[in-house]
Amino acid sequence: MSQVNTQQMGRFVAAGTKDNLSDAIGTLAKLNALHILDYDGSEDGFSLGTPEPSSEVVGRALVKARSAASIIDLNGPESAVPSASVRDSLSAELPNMIEELLQAQSRIDELDNEISSMDEEQGSLEMVASLGLDIELLSGYDSLSSFVGTVTDPSQLSNLGDSSMIFNSKKGKHNLVAVFTENDNSPAVSKALESAGFESISVPSGEGSPSERLSEATKLKNDLIEERAGLSDLVQDWVRDNGEALACGLEVLERDHDVLTAPTRIAVSDHAFVIDGWLVMSRAEEVMEALDPFCLYTEANQFELVAGGGGHGHSDHHHHQKMPPIAYQERSTSKPMELLTDAVGRPAYGRIDPTIFMMVTYPLFFGMMLGDMAYGLITMGVGWMVIKNSGTNEMLRLGGKFLTYIGFGTLVFGYIYAEFAGWEILPHHGHNPAENLAFLYPFELDHGHAWAAHLPFGIELAFPFHRVTPTSDYGNLEHLIVLTIYLGFIHILMGLAIGFRDILLHGNGHGGIGLVCAFFEKGVWMILLVGGWIFAYGFLGQPDLKGYLTVSEAEALMIPGAITVLASTVMLMWTLYKYHGVPFPINVGLAPIEAVGMMPTVISYVRLFAVGIVGVKIAETGNEKLFEPLAHILEDIAHATAMDFVSIPLLLFGWLAVQAFAWVLGVFSPNIHAARLHFVEWMRQYYDSSGEEFRPFGLKSKYVEVE
Repeated sequence: MSQVNTQQMGRFVAAGTKDNLSDAIGTLAKLNALHILDYDGSEDGFSLGTPEPSSEVVGRALVKARSAASIIDLNGPESAVPSASVRDSLSAELPNMIEELLQAQSRIDELDNEISSMDEEQGSLEMVASLGLDIELLSGYDSLSSFVGTVTDPSQLSNLGDSSMIFNSKKGKHNLVAVFTENDNSPAVSKALESAGFESISVPSGEGSPSERLSEATKLKNDLIEERAGLSDLVQDWVRDNGEALACGLEVLERDHDVLTAPTRIAVSDHAFVIDGWLVMSRAEEVMEALDPFCLYTEANQFELVAGGGGHGHSDHHHHQKMPPIAYQERSTSKPMELLTDAVGRPAYGRIDPTIFMMVTYPLFFGMMLGDMAYGLITMGVGWMVIKNSGTNEMLRLGGKFLTYIGFGTLVFGYIYAEFAGWEILPHHGHNPAENLAFLYPFELDHGHAWAAHLPFGIELAFPFHRVTPTSDYGNLEHLIVLTIYLGFIHILMGLAIGFRDILLHGNGHGGIGLVCAFFEKGVWMILLVGGWIFAYGFLGQPDLKGYLTVSEAEALMIPGAITVLASTVMLMWTLYKYHGVPFPINVGLAPIEAVGMMPTVISYVRLFAVGIVGVKIAETGNEKLFEPLAHILEDIAHATAMDFVSIPLLLFGWLAVQAFAWVLGVFSPNIHAARLHFVEWMRQYYDSSGEEFRPFGLKSKYVEVE
């Protein structure tokens, strides 16, 4: 099957006697091939099955294992281990070890609460200690009201009158006060204290000197902290000794629980069962043969998409077709790019899968932006390190491969641009360390180029392609701007062509299908795009602007381009009315706005130029302001002053920091913009992300081999 489509799916049904249900489920678990559809209770005489009796025991063990796993950073073995040894551990020492961990963590949580309470008590004791009053004297009176806290304006305390007893002191920046008054005077005292900026503090319980209590509290807190540190060390030792065993045990328990509770997803009667689901048709025969000993009936029917009603994952006005889940084609090289596709959602069934296209275009766009050999090598190196240390983590492995792909794209464009760590390898002015890499260009250079070509439509190509040097200095900076716009034109046109194909075969999700529908939904936009490009090229190509064309040649392009744009805009009005239900009075204004909106969509690809230039200039600034002074000192080290020797490590560190920043920014920013160009500008021309992920029921192996 072509890599541009997802796998062909089929509906699978199996039925048999109830006493063979466990065997059938066990077989399906090993096959890992069937996306089970949970029984909805719609058939008379059938109900949801019941879990196996042992599921309760496994469930309790699973809850504890999950609780233990939530406490620690779970890391499994680098390669899958035999399941027999894991089951031996589960039936022997591992449950007790898990219980030990849970108890230790429970005590740590208790200690954290106690330490937090002690912190609050210490804070209160430190505050009231400066008043010189025993704790029992601060509260607990029947006929007196007490106010203990801080004030912002101690001078206002004189307004309390002679009927109140006042104790005050200073603790750092805080003005401490304790006021005692008869209950009848309490409202007036409270109001006077409010004017002084009074804020109450919690009075510790108990009795005795606050200073003595503070000493006791400090000792108790230190004991608690010491106990907690010991338990933390115990947990760390536990993770070191038993972490992998827990990861493996948890995986086996998850498997067992899924299998033992699977009957609750299946239609079961008093004597029979029916399993319903989706599978990849290439495995249909394998599944039926494996289930044949346990089932009286098996059937797999290839799913046929109803034209005009499928592909959007929802029912329209004409069809009510249930869409199958989406399974990607088996891939190796391009599989990391599935991370990008899944970021926006899987394609609707029958629609084009963009993964294989992004295998080419995403590293291309990223490389165009970052475009530095040094940064490309670093990115590839990081990717290789991630792959090497990924172990059994599939996501890390794919992420590492993704980094190597975009790093390779960066390396290739770094070679094309002749750039290394922000320097030009073939500088137009001055000298720099990157000149030592000039041997990579064993060609006869003419104004810095081994090859240059002036192609039709104003396209200027060269090798090396000096993107940071203006054309006035035999560079290609302005050429890159034009090329990015042309690249945007081609990319958007490709997206529209894909959308044309999808609507031609599967419809637009609104009841329309076929050539006419595809033409008005996507073909009109393609015509508009081409017409706009012809007009723009004729306009911008006039001699007084670019010098590409004569006046007559420019006019010969502008007139048909403008006619094409106007005609496509009129047709767009019909598209909005016929296929989207927009009334004509609104279309008259909306269609031109929509048509003009195509221009910023294409122009947005200029970010392939702009983002890259920003990164280059950051690196160039670091090289000029930090590396060049450092190199100057080192060249004349014999005459270096004391200040020079102090400057050497500072300049080196600063230069490395700038390079690191330029690389980090170069990884994140181009990724953001490359993703935007694909997800926002390109995919919206055709992509329907309503597909449901294919999740086959089965025993998945990450840390433990399947039995």
